[in-house]
Amino acid sequence: MSATADHAEERTNPAARLGFQPGQVVQELGYDDDAEQELREGIEAITGTELVDEDHDDVADAVMLWFREEDGDLTDALVDATTMIDEGAPVWLLTPKTGRPGYVEASDIGEAAQTAGLAQTSNVNAGKDWTGSRLVTPKAAKSGKR
Repeated sequence: MSATADHAEERTNPAARLGFQPGQVVQELGYDDDAEQELREGIEAITGTELVDEDHDDVADAVMLWFREEDGDLTDALVDATTMIDEGAPVWLLTPKTGRPGYVEASDIGEAAQTAGLAQTSNVNAGKDWTGSRLVTPKAAKSGKR
């Protein structure tokens, strides 16, 4: 795909920025009615598979964790999110944007990620109301593995 086509896909499919590939299994945690449907559908379009939930009992290629301030302890949620993925697989932490109900402070995300043994590698606009933070194990962050 050309660079121009890549940019066009990013405009039409917000999930294109997240780096998912066809055939990947993406486990979704923390889903609720406020989740960004366009992003969810975009991930399914890219991977060609439906998102799996917390009952999925096999290893996933990535985790998408919707988290709001009132959802409890972020560190615990991140540790739980890493239990069914391989080392180096990303955890996409999706939190409400600044000023939206359930907003999580960036410093809280950084502290929870570090405590959970993860490193934040990038942030993306994940829709109208959500921001995505890509978190990986530090070894994967240093090697540049996606």
